[in-house]
Amino acid sequence: MYFNNLAELWEMAGHGPYVWSAYAISFAVLAAMVVIPAVRYRQQLAQIRQQQLPSDKS
Repeated sequence: MYFNNLAELWEMAGHGPYVWSAYAISFAVLAAMVVIPAVRYRQQLAQIRQQQLPSDKS
């Protein structure tokens, strides 16, 4: 293995903060690309269901 311990893996010869922040940002963007459309889909589906319910205005 290239790194002898977890501290070296975390530091990556001084490049660790850049590497790990890039991983974090990438993960956050990918997660948002999954979560945001799913939430919007559920909201729109609930809105459509609400509009299709018979109204009690009689």
